[in-house]
Amino acid sequence: MSEEPVPPQGGPSSGQPKGLLQQMEELMAALNADLSALDADLQRPPRIEADHLG
Repeated sequence: MSEEPVPPQGGPSSGQPKGLLQQMEELMAALNADLSALDADLQRPPRIEADHLG
């Protein structure tokens, strides 16, 4: 039995790194979307709610 891990898809040179790169790109896209939403929230004037006045 071989102790080498089997790459998910493709050959040994294109399997794991490509999958990792794809994961990183997806995570960066999600992070960018979250940061854009946060930035949009922070650009709005603050809301004053009665609950926060004490």
